[in-house]
Amino acid sequence: MLKTMLTQSVAAVLLAAVSLAAQVTDPRGVIDRTQRDLSRSVEFERHKGKEAARYENAQHHLSDFDRDLTRGHFDKGKLSQAITDVKNLVDHNTLDPDLRDALEADLQDLRPVRAEH
Repeated sequence: MLKTMLTQSVAAVLLAAVSLAAQVTDPRGVIDRTQRDLSRSVEFERHKGKEAARYENAQHHLSDFDRDLTRGHFDKGKLSQAITDVKNLVDHNTLDPDLRDALEADLQDLRPVRAEH
């Protein structure tokens, strides 16, 4: 009985892993959500100096990537820069916990987008 349960558990985990690997992340959806989360954060937090510059960098590089993507060009370098900017913002800015979690989730979704292309 234990062997059967273990076999079924392993099969379920493998099936889940295969289905996750087969999913193609929608780059536009992830970019749009990240831009909304950045906008919510900047409106909520109101920063100065380096903190404000981190928002500007993240929004600017994400917009550059998005503009190219809408024209059919996937620029992995621009996406990598945007990911780095969002990570710097999460790591170094004072954020509301819910907004920090949202941006962390965005990072978790942006990385596979970069890896898939």
